[in-house]
Amino acid sequence: MQEYQRWLEKAASNEEIFQELKAIAGHTEEIRDRFYRELEFGTGGLRGVLGAGTNRMNVYTVGKATQGLSHYLKRTFATPSVAIAYDSRIHSDLFAVTAATIFAANGIAVHLYPRLMPTPALSFAVRDLKCSGGVVITASHNPAKYNGYKVYGPDGCQITTQAAKEIQKEIDAVDPFEDVRRMDFGTAVARGQIINIDEDTINRYLAAVGTTSVLPEGIDQSFSIVYTPLNGTGVSCVPRCLKEHGFTRLIMPEEQDHPDGHFPTCPYPNPEIREALDIGLQLAQSTKSDLLLATDPDCDRVGAAVREDGKYTLITGNEMGVLLFDFICKMRMANGTMPENPIAVKTIVTTPMAAKIAEHYGVELIDVLTGFKFIGEQIGLLEKKNEAGRYIFGFEESYGYLSGTYVRDKDAVNASLLICEMFAWYRSQGKSLVDALQALYSQYGHYQSRLLSFEFTGAEGFEAMQKFMEELRINPPAYILDMEVMAVGDYLHSCIQYQDGQREAINLPSSNVLRFWLKGDSQVVVRPSGTEPKLKVYVTTVADTCQASSELAARLANDFEKRIRRSGEPSMASRNKQG
Repeated sequence: MQEYQRWLEKAASNEEIFQELKAIAGHTEEIRDRFYRELEFGTGGLRGVLGAGTNRMNVYTVGKATQGLSHYLKRTFATPSVAIAYDSRIHSDLFAVTAATIFAANGIAVHLYPRLMPTPALSFAVRDLKCSGGVVITASHNPAKYNGYKVYGPDGCQITTQAAKEIQKEIDAVDPFEDVRRMDFGTAVARGQIINIDEDTINRYLAAVGTTSVLPEGIDQSFSIVYTPLNGTGVSCVPRCLKEHGFTRLIMPEEQDHPDGHFPTCPYPNPEIREALDIGLQLAQSTKSDLLLATDPDCDRVGAAVREDGKYTLITGNEMGVLLFDFICKMRMANGTMPENPIAVKTIVTTPMAAKIAEHYGVELIDVLTGFKFIGEQIGLLEKKNEAGRYIFGFEESYGYLSGTYVRDKDAVNASLLICEMFAWYRSQGKSLVDALQALYSQYGHYQSRLLSFEFTGAEGFEAMQKFMEELRINPPAYILDMEVMAVGDYLHSCIQYQDGQREAINLPSSNVLRFWLKGDSQVVVRPSGTEPKLKVYVTTVADTCQASSELAARLANDFEKRIRRSGEPSMASRNKQG
């Protein structure tokens, strides 16, 4: 309550914030939720609900974070510089300008995209302009009420755990009302302290995307594609990229072809969710288009649906990942561009089917923690050894893909191009992507996945989620459903405990993740989300048929949902989706 009163006094000059604070006077629980903690700064930066308070995204929390980051950059680099990008969300442009002026006031050179651009374009700009770091204002695929502040290192990758800890220390020491240095935006521009990122950088980014093309010449590309940016940044790059590479029959829904942070036709702008694709699917149906593509607001994820017998089949993240992985290997083997000792990278929650494909093509497959920054980190490690050419593909189950080394983050511009090329190639063979997927299942086994997402709201919910993870870690189940647990991986304590008592070290950074390997090669992974107040449960199964595998996945998912609900936490609300 004391902090609430301080904000009332100190933020009085900001009419929007002040009025919002006045409106919640006397609402004890609302005040507590807004002020019980500060937004946590981690490897993903900040992300939270828009609004007034320490536990919200606003100009003061952005200012505090930027001032702390400025201290870190000045301590770490002799002449620091940053690149900044922003998406279409509410206040994204305001937060980008706020950050730019604070960096400038601290003597840090700023390169600012003059219009909204995808997150991967920020990763590219950091490297292209040789900046000390980067910031992109986005909450990715979250609903409209969220925004975020993602921080990148000089390698174009999201910051490491160690860097995040050091930056957090600097942020903790900053008073958002007393310690933040500011200057006028126009003055900073006039003095050359804030410079617009020019078209040359954007052109180089799109040219780099183009180098990832693997489609042989002479393939018919004249099929119809519906593309929706879901009112986000994809509109700035995806249509141009596709058209420059021969995919000219593009149709975009009028309701979603322009930036709009309220996402009026898509309350949850996540291409993983079918509802987010409804407008695009309707347009595809009415125009009888062959392929639907949808990118999230910051254009680092892409979802797809293909026309099959007059209906549209959605391709999940895991399915598209294995399709693209196989296609890239197939094309690179055929055209002689497969490197010696090739490497692919996936996250631990991504389908183990990728290991089968990797073995078939002689590709080394590396497993990393959840988060594409860990895939980007692997590219960086290869680059330090002058072996970046060995990298051919990285992907995660949450619709993130990258086949080039020009950025260190997932790239939906790159992925959209590859999906169109793959669709065209299989079409030239008289096959659909559904046919191609079934062929992979027949060859490697019928893998199916489910993702359960449980929301833990407010301060009590956050505590309940931590408690559940702690209890699950202390007392892991011997069986899940009727399937014996053969091993438990505790990534927080970097150890695998086998059923027979043997132990094995996990050579990955510490993370609050539990992984259960079940008899029959199925598995369950449990982790708190790093960007939302949610507990995520990943179920993967394999069987002789898709139906059998799908039924088993559904049963395992239901069993684990019951376990969570038996914990008796009233603050939880679940949403179950196929992955």
